[in-house]
Amino acid sequence: MDDDGPSRTALATAYARAFHQIADRPRILTDPLAARLLGVTADELAELPEPTEDRPGSGAIYRPRRLFFAARARFAEDRVAAAVAAGVRQVVILGAGLDTFAYRNPHPGLRVFEVDHPATQVWKRQRLAAAGIDCPGTLTFAPVDFETQALATELDAAGFSRSDAAVFVWLGVVFYLTPETARATLEYIAGQARPAEVVFDYLQPASTDEDGAQLRERANRSAAAGEPWFSYFTPGGIAAQLRSLGLTEVHDHSAAELITGYLDGSAEFVGEPPQALRASRILRASR
Repeated sequence: MDDDGPSRTALATAYARAFHQIADRPRILTDPLAARLLGVTADELAELPEPTEDRPGSGAIYRPRRLFFAARARFAEDRVAAAVAAGVRQVVILGAGLDTFAYRNPHPGLRVFEVDHPATQVWKRQRLAAAGIDCPGTLTFAPVDFETQALATELDAAGFSRSDAAVFVWLGVVFYLTPETARATLEYIAGQARPAEVVFDYLQPASTDEDGAQLRERANRSAAAGEPWFSYFTPGGIAAQLRSLGLTEVHDHSAAELITGYLDGSAEFVGEPPQALRASRILRASR
């Protein structure tokens, strides 16, 4: 993480969401603010070369990966909508990056707390101002470096209520944290007043030599960009950890399953999924 600017992964994810708006039909996630926040036009996005399996290019806009980024955001927003319908009035977006949910939040009265590295948050606020995107009164920024600052302290200072129900959205973050930091965050979430729910994605270890080589290549690229991966979990292992913390309702999905569900059963990702998706999983857990 560069202390002088935004996370590279935050930028890559935002480009994937923006590219999804013009390149994919049916669209999984509708995000009219993604390109504006980046400061790019639809024409400029259209000029980007479409990566292929043999030439994945920037990675983030490679179709399987960008569909997963869109699907995981849609999944989280669907879970937030369900929680709001049940009476929840707080959502915490951990590692918010350039996420735009807070600025198109369709739920009156829902408070949104964006938690992220201070450098990324400063840059994002500059981009919001430059793009003319207003910060709603329901949004609160909470700058936190997960490895050096206490999430509980910073959220408390931001006005978050531990005694009220909440949903925690934690996308594209866990694998950049040490297992100890990830567990500490889950412990904090598990201590929230009922009902509490968390949605997060994670990487599972490779099951074949071929997948292992591809995963190491991706990890090396990320490390070279200053954002190394530290955590991998098996579905059984992470489920056991969540249940030990009291988050007993666990629903886990592979990336391909999630995408297929939003593409109305399309056969595109049925069977052996693309190699770029095999390590990625997403789950929701609640108490």
